[in-house]
Amino acid sequence: MNLTIHQTFLPHTSPDASLAFYRDTLGFEVRNSVEYGGLHWITVGPVGQPGTSIVLHPPAMDPGLTDDERRTIAEMMAKGSYASINLATDDLDGTFERLQASDAEVVQEPTEQAYGVRDCAFRDPAGNLIRIQERR
Repeated sequence: MNLTIHQTFLPHTSPDASLAFYRDTLGFEVRNSVEYGGLHWITVGPVGQPGTSIVLHPPAMDPGLTDDERRTIAEMMAKGSYASINLATDDLDGTFERLQASDAEVVQEPTEQAYGVRDCAFRDPAGNLIRIQERR
């Protein structure tokens, strides 16, 4: 098999805040923006990597979810424990400085981890955890 990662999904609570974060702060390009029924889906991705995208979606939109499940998702998002993504960069310190200068919530400064990577962590406007690892 020859598999690639095409899309991953992260929930958002504010299309405008998420767009500003992923486009303006992280430098991703907007690939698609769809509004339907008062809801908004935004597809972004790293410049030069057209085959890899993040779809920012309204949370808990699966019609099979119960009201209790939707409340649980909202609570987990508010705590920042619902969704995450790992990114990579050649310049972790420069990336950290750029994110720190924005309104992104710093979770962890650049750290050499015991498991052999150097990374940092932030939360996006919806509370999703974003770990950024230094490429070696």
